[in-house]
Amino acid sequence: MKEQPTPRAMEHHDLLSGLIRLHVLHHAAEQEIYGQWMIDELAHHGYRLSPGTLYPMLHKMERDGYLVSRQEREGRTVRKLYTITPKGNEGLALAKERIREFTGEAMHR
Repeated sequence: MKEQPTPRAMEHHDLLSGLIRLHVLHHAAEQEIYGQWMIDELAHHGYRLSPGTLYPMLHKMERDGYLVSRQEREGRTVRKLYTITPKGNEGLALAKERIREFTGEAMHR
């Protein structure tokens, strides 16, 4: 049985969605990813995303130039594989830099 998002997680959905996009970029920089694999990967970190949430996010990231996709057929299954683009790498590097700055500041309080 799939775990449902907690009310607390739902309340902070917009904030957490930015972290999810960074997680997607991180993995797309390491290897080709596909939707169900990403849903499973995020579940290991406590994020419970439905395909109806993740796939529109992937499509928008592709439209915005952060990801590029290709289709791969295996038997009757067609899978869309995503990889990071140069713009995505730039955005990921900037986000990591800002996260380091923020966590450094937050730890000194």
